[in-house]
Amino acid sequence: MQIIENLQVKEKLYTEKLENGLTIMIIPKKGIKKKYVMWATHYGSMDNKFVVPGENSETSVPDGVAHFLEHKMFEQPNGTNSLDTLTALGVNANAYTTTNHTAYLFESTDNFYEALDELMDYVQHPYFTDQNVEKEKGIIGQEIMMYDDYPEWAVYMNALKCMYKNNAITIDIAGSIDSIAKIDKDILYKCYNTFYNPSNMVMGFCGDFEPEELIEEIKKRLVEKPSQGEIKRIYDPKEEGIVSKSKKTQMEVSMPIFVIGIKDDTANTKEEIVKKHLAIEVLLNMIIGKSSKTYKKLYEEQLLISEPFVEYEFGDNFAHIAITGQSKNPELVLQEVQKEINNLKQNGLEEEHFNRIKNMLYGTAVKEFNNVSDIVRMFISDYFKGINSFDYLETYKQITIDYAKQVLNTVFKEENTVISVVEPKDKAN
Repeated sequence: MQIIENLQVKEKLYTEKLENGLTIMIIPKKGIKKKYVMWATHYGSMDNKFVVPGENSETSVPDGVAHFLEHKMFEQPNGTNSLDTLTALGVNANAYTTTNHTAYLFESTDNFYEALDELMDYVQHPYFTDQNVEKEKGIIGQEIMMYDDYPEWAVYMNALKCMYKNNAITIDIAGSIDSIAKIDKDILYKCYNTFYNPSNMVMGFCGDFEPEELIEEIKKRLVEKPSQGEIKRIYDPKEEGIVSKSKKTQMEVSMPIFVIGIKDDTANTKEEIVKKHLAIEVLLNMIIGKSSKTYKKLYEEQLLISEPFVEYEFGDNFAHIAITGQSKNPELVLQEVQKEINNLKQNGLEEEHFNRIKNMLYGTAVKEFNNVSDIVRMFISDYFKGINSFDYLETYKQITIDYAKQVLNTVFKEENTVISVVEPKDKAN
């Protein structure tokens, strides 16, 4: 077992890779009543082309299989649903699918090991039939249609389509009505057997645990399954440039919502990504955060009703910035954002503002270690990107003004900037 300690937050990460390839991560918190567990597989919506270990030919599956699998994993041969079983134990259970992983989780104060029994049972024993797969298509089809009517999702997906042409990041995580119609039990079993191998999975725990005892309890509940070779994932190559500068649609919204996207065409190395990610967060807060001149001006002119949500998303073959907000004039917001970017490029970053933002973000990062669910989600999400979450805390001191200015010049390019807007329907009439 490896132990990694971070002195800033006074936390320890205990990690061990078992003989079957399963990685276990434990962050003990003495005296905390809540316990949180997540069992995740490195399998998300982008993994629709791959080569199964031991095979030579490429396997291609319909869009939405990872999410479909997540839905079906709870159903049991005796007609029960594991989500209902976990709820009856008094635990808060759930599951979700992202672009690069699928996770099954629960949070509890009591009945932890009974709930762990159920979690480890249903994740290791899939049950797919022709009948239950067909039934699920109707349920997921309704979910897809619901998301199609969700303006916040539509404006984000349209921004992605403005930035990327042939990239699985533009595919809805749930797939489409047409794509899920092609899913059958054989496809589900093939994807389960490929991606739900212990060597492709990680378990994360946070709570009042003794790591050695917990690992022994996990081993008791594991079905014997040999570690497999590496899955070859086939992604579309990274594209240079954008597809279109803007996209507008009309939906049932009271005020226009927007996503300003900035596609990052620069290379993301494993060694540099954490540092770059932090620099971009500092820059975004300086440009349009609550303490920025641009936000103050737009707020006073009632062009922004609240602070926009900013983030940097990245994966193996994509990277972009997204600035999401509401405004009666999104194009004017974009103009002001670009004006401030150009101003910072020409006149440099104000040291006091830079340090204040950096300290604020560091404080926010430290606070995340107060919540058991935030801790596990963070460690697992970062794990699938090849990052230890402690690295973010350690790297803040490396973010200098000179480095941030370099990132500003190379990433924040007007030619790679897009805007997606959802307007109120009556505006088009």
